[in-house]
Amino acid sequence: TRYTMEQAFYREKLEERGIRVLVPQAPGRELVNRVIFQELCLGQVRAESRQAFLREMDALAAQGAQGVILGCTEIGMLVSQADTAIPLFDTTRLHAQRAVELALAD
Repeated sequence: TRYTMEQAFYREKLEERGIRVLVPQAPGRELVNRVIFQELCLGQVRAESRQAFLREMDALAAQGAQGVILGCTEIGMLVSQADTAIPLFDTTRLHAQRAVELALAD
């Protein structure tokens, strides 16, 4: 969401670990926020929104981004690794995988 992209909490935690954080410009942040709340949260998945997200990802890659964090549970409904060569980090999937690892640990 726009809040997550604009607030320092996550950015600071990543930067403390040596990860440089790039976020979309203001119009891109607005687009992401609108698509999440006015489409994905309502179960709507639109091809034009997918293309807009992919353009934003490409713009970040052009600025040097080596991967994109999908930091909202709904974004995985819209884009997947099959849509782009840019590595995607789907936080919903990553959290679930870690939970299973911890549950199955000795």
